[in-house]
Amino acid sequence: MSIVPNLSGRVALVTGGSRGIGRAIAIALAEAGADVSVNFARRSDAAEAVVASVQQLGRHAIAVGADVSDAAQVEAMMAETGEKLGPVDILVNNAGLALTRGLDNLTEADFDRTIAVNLKSVFLCTQAVLSSMRARKWGRIVNISSGAARGTGAIGVHYNASKAGMEGLTRGYAARLVRDGITVNAVAPSLIDTDMIGSRRDELAPRVPLGRLGTSEEVAQATLMVIGNAYMAGQTIQLNGGMHFI
Repeated sequence: MSIVPNLSGRVALVTGGSRGIGRAIAIALAEAGADVSVNFARRSDAAEAVVASVQQLGRHAIAVGADVSDAAQVEAMMAETGEKLGPVDILVNNAGLALTRGLDNLTEADFDRTIAVNLKSVFLCTQAVLSSMRARKWGRIVNISSGAARGTGAIGVHYNASKAGMEGLTRGYAARLVRDGITVNAVAPSLIDTDMIGSRRDELAPRVPLGRLGTSEEVAQATLMVIGNAYMAGQTIQLNGGMHFI
């Protein structure tokens, strides 16, 4: 048995797939043989660049713009993906919003928007793929969480709540879908070297026992591992360089 999944003939959808972790996951999926639908919210140019990288690997790919917190846009995204690539076999819920707020400047609008993008989107996208996955008795859903789901984090309590909720959805869906051949798991990275870290790289790297920030490619590697393991369901894989072990 190969530890690298053979995803030839599979169709993957990566939300927030135009940059950072999403980009790395999209390319890793293509390297494993999948065709990829790359969702983006604003950066169509970045999404098209990911599509070009996937196509260079000999796979089919499209870029699909959609606000995944909006049900109508999710429905349209799934329809376009189905028409151009086929029904979604692998869903990676990666789209996220990280508004850094303290207790004194966190607004209701900030809270609502964070929950909508980070949590409601997982519900909407998951519901949208269930029918076709059940019909084929095969599906993989991976939710990109965060160490903030269990720890204090640096973004704010709204972000903590959104990621903790995501992991609750992960377990709830996993328990109800595993008999249908569909696995649902989460990958929870902490302190990954992406745009979210920005200019704080030198400040944050020493907090990691390993002595460096993680890479998007390492998150992608963990995501492929989860996709390739049919016996894993409802789990959250921590990826944090030894920062914590909860």
